[in-house]
Amino acid sequence: MLQFELNHVRELGIPETMRRALAVLDGGQLDGFWIHLDVDVLDDAVMPAVDYRMPGGLSLQELVEVVATAVASPRALGMEVTIFNPTLDATGQAGTMLVHCLVDALRPSRMRAE
Repeated sequence: MLQFELNHVRELGIPETMRRALAVLDGGQLDGFWIHLDVDVLDDAVMPAVDYRMPGGLSLQELVEVVATAVASPRALGMEVTIFNPTLDATGQAGTMLVHCLVDALRPSRMRAE
């Protein structure tokens, strides 16, 4: 399994990290891949509605870049979003922000020619 520590991702940048990850996933060995997004990868300051909070996690823009790049791959078969805990989002702001973030990230995939 290919994995990157967050500090290494930031050194490489999201585009290069995703290029490397997709090179493995798109390398012809797989029929496709599934995207599993745990919302707790987001920085604690922007996503308090998770059970495991992560100071210094991904920013919203970084998440949009990662998801948009992943779903643009023709081998991406689907995606699930987990770990969001609505009981920790009393105002609904975190959930609303997450939905807007995912809409931004998924927009390019709707424009992709199948």
